[in-house]
Amino acid sequence: MLGIRHPFSRALYEQDGHGNVRVTAGDRVGTFTPGGEWVDGELFEADPQLCNWVGGPKVAHHRIVVNHP
Repeated sequence: MLGIRHPFSRALYEQDGHGNVRVTAGDRVGTFTPGGEWVDGELFEADPQLCNWVGGPKVAHHRIVVNHP
């Protein structure tokens, strides 16, 4: 899976395929909602802003135009 690393903790934030965010910090893993609330796992803390960025809704930008044939 592709993800993004937190700039300070270096934890890996990834979508889990079920609408939540999987956070891996070393050998600890936790699952969080896009709002940063703990769901499952032994990792209990996550950056709520990064959870929202990774797991939140994807909105099309008004300046990006996709040309369909």
